[in-house]
Amino acid sequence: MNQSRTKNVWGKDIEPEYEQRLPRQRGDARGVGIRIEKLSKSFGDVPVLHDLDLDVPAGQFVAIVGKSGCGKSTLLRLLMGLDSPTAGRISFVGPDGTATDPNARIVFQEPRLLPWASVIDNVAVGLGQGVDRREAQRRAAAALGEVQLAEKAKEWPSRLSGGQRQRAALARSLVSQPAFLAMDEPLGALDALTRITMQSLVERVWQEQGFTALFVTHDVSEAVALADRVIVLDRGRIALDIAIDHPRPRQRGAADLAEIEGRLLRGIFN
Repeated sequence: MNQSRTKNVWGKDIEPEYEQRLPRQRGDARGVGIRIEKLSKSFGDVPVLHDLDLDVPAGQFVAIVGKSGCGKSTLLRLLMGLDSPTAGRISFVGPDGTATDPNARIVFQEPRLLPWASVIDNVAVGLGQGVDRREAQRRAAAALGEVQLAEKAKEWPSRLSGGQRQRAALARSLVSQPAFLAMDEPLGALDALTRITMQSLVERVWQEQGFTALFVTHDVSEAVALADRVIVLDRGRIALDIAIDHPRPRQRGAADLAEIEGRLLRGIFN
């Protein structure tokens, strides 16, 4: 694929804008597009994000990588409305191109399950108030089935393994059928084998449900395995933006993917 490249202010490559093909075996997409314009965020006199411009097509899976303190989690908090930008704007765009409510949800590194509630009741919390209990239980059970945890519905969180707790947290985020799912290092606390299993689970659920995903990770291999597109943040700016145009499921250790990982690592550490 021959693409012209521009340079950012540090002379690093930035891929041109593109429309990423949606993966095969996708159900009816319900994702929303994300439009970020001249976005900046400072905490007091400390700037964290600088003048970001970014367009994410509906249904795309985007991974964000970078050194600690580069602004990854701050960007997610702004997208979720947990913080307000210092300058610029964020909009979520529906199929007709107009601003829309994204029905956004977030998964954190820690599952944050309520210890006094059963697994199914923890998942039902994701529906908010005003949902009939029987309907909430039905939908929570369906979400647990999506993450292959139906048999643990009546268990207490303390009885679950780390991977099972994170699956329950994912089910809690999915139960309301979000159009946008943000994930802030959701697999970072898991052991290597459980992490690979969870990566496959996240990929499958995303393909089936069609939401727009933004996945923050320190693991470049994980980003390349999961994402349609990987963005490197460096000191609050986009230093690299690479399309991962490879079929799924991706073969770990493949030479072409390793080459992309190398480019990303150079973008992070150069």
